[in-house]
Amino acid sequence: MKQRKAAPGTDKSQRPRSRGQSASIGIKRVYDKSARDDGVRILIDRLWPRGLSKAELKLDAWPRPLAPSTELRKWYGHDPKLFAEFRRRYLKELAGQKEELGALRATINGRRATLLTATRELELSHAVVLRELLEEKP
Repeated sequence: MKQRKAAPGTDKSQRPRSRGQSASIGIKRVYDKSARDDGVRILIDRLWPRGLSKAELKLDAWPRPLAPSTELRKWYGHDPKLFAEFRRRYLKELAGQKEELGALRATINGRRATLLTATRELELSHAVVLRELLEEKP
């Protein structure tokens, strides 16, 4: 039986379900093929990804207010040296979005979920920060 090879950049960010964890939240690029085990598919970017139709993306939710502000996104520019400060600023933005975070947690509600983003560098993206926040107990 052949093992399916993970899409580039996704194997590190996909976490296996661990004991005591009610939901497993993965991260994937919007341009990667959807999979049955993606669970609830959530676009977490503020802007719609180029070149994709809604049908192609197979989306369940798009909580735009949870994406980093345009100002923060432009300031950061995916510079690895700025990630720690980006993370701090993004968490501060998310602190003002308690209602939207609660709604997203309710959408996931213990099910498998995949956060979708157009960024190329998943490990240095807002997706990692948002996943950590969603995995914390509210």
